[in-house]
Amino acid sequence: MPAVSSSSSRALNAILPLVASGQPYEAHQKARTFASRYSKSGQYDTAIDVLFQSARELLKVGQQGSGTDLTQFLLEVYESKGEAVNDESRGRLTQLIALTGSSGSWRKTIIDRSISWSARHGDCPAGDQDLHHYVGELLYKDGAFDAAEPHFLASGKRDSARSLANMMVEWSAAGGALGIFGLRGTLPYLQNGNIVGARTFISQFIAQSISSRPGLLSPLQTSPLPVTSTSEITHTTEPVLNFCQLAVLTCQRANGEKNKVIRESWVRLCGTYQAKGGVLATKEVRMALQEIATLYFAIPPPRAQPDNPLGAMISSMLGGGMPGGGAPPRRMLSPAVSRPSAPGLD
Repeated sequence: MPAVSSSSSRALNAILPLVASGQPYEAHQKARTFASRYSKSGQYDTAIDVLFQSARELLKVGQQGSGTDLTQFLLEVYESKGEAVNDESRGRLTQLIALTGSSGSWRKTIIDRSISWSARHGDCPAGDQDLHHYVGELLYKDGAFDAAEPHFLASGKRDSARSLANMMVEWSAAGGALGIFGLRGTLPYLQNGNIVGARTFISQFIAQSISSRPGLLSPLQTSPLPVTSTSEITHTTEPVLNFCQLAVLTCQRANGEKNKVIRESWVRLCGTYQAKGGVLATKEVRMALQEIATLYFAIPPPRAQPDNPLGAMISSMLGGGMPGGGAPPRRMLSPAVSRPSAPGLD
C-alpha cells in the first residue's frame, strides 16, 4: 500500500484497503465522500492527495471508469484551488494518464480535461508544453499517430519537433507522398511563429527519411549545402521538401515589411514552386502560405479571401477559436533580422 500523508491518512486508510480487497465500488464512493468534504472545507491539498492516490490504485486494478471519475474530480479541485501547473501537479496527471490505458475513451477524457486545466493555469494558452509532449510521446508509442500529431505541434518544444519528424517518417512508410508529411510538420510550426520547431522538424525529417530511403538524396549534391554558419540545406529529389527547407530559412530572415529583398524572396519562392503544381498549389496550402506571408513579411492577404480550412484546423488544434463573425486581427512578427537570402533549389 502506498505511503499516505498525515492529513489524508484517515481517509486513505479507509479507502485503499477496499481496493486491495476487491471492493472498488465502495472505495470509489468513499473517496468521493471524503474528497468532497475536504474540498468544501477548503482543505484542497488533502482532497487532492485522497483523489490522486485513490484514482491511482483503482486504475492499477483495471477500474478505468472509477479511476477516470476520480481524476476528473481531482481536476475540479485543481480548479477550485487555482492549482498552478508545475512538476508535481503535472506529474499526478501523467501518472494517471499512463495507468488509464488505451482502451475505450477514458484516457482521452483525462487528456482533454488535463490540457484544458493547464491552458487556464499555465503559461501557454494552448496547454502546458511538457504535458502536450508527454501525451504526444504516449500516443506515438501506441501507434496513434493522428492523435499524437496535434500534441507535438502544440507543445512546440525541440524534442516534440524531433519526435514528430520521426513519427511522420514512420507514418509515411505506410503510404502517401513524403512531401505532404513534411508540410504537415513545417507549416503549422511556421504558422505558430515557431521557427526553431519548424527548423528542427524539417532537418530531422529529412535526415531520417534519407536514412531509410537513400535515393531521396539528390545526385546533384550529395552533401548538405551550407547557407550560414548554423544553417544548411540538403538537396533532395522531392521538391516539396526542398521548398520546406527554403521556406524555413526565408522566414528565419524575415523582418516584416522593412526588408523588401526578403519579402520578394518569399514571393518568388512560393510562386516558383506553386507554378509546378502539386500539393503546394492546392487551395489549403496556398491559404497557409498566405498566412505565413502576413505573419512574417507583413504581406496583406488578398481581398475577398475565401475560408481557410487548414488555418481553421491548425487554430483549433493549437487552442485558438474557430474563425467566424468577422475577420480576425492580422498577426505579424519579426523572428530575426534579415540576412542574405538562400540559394534556390528545384
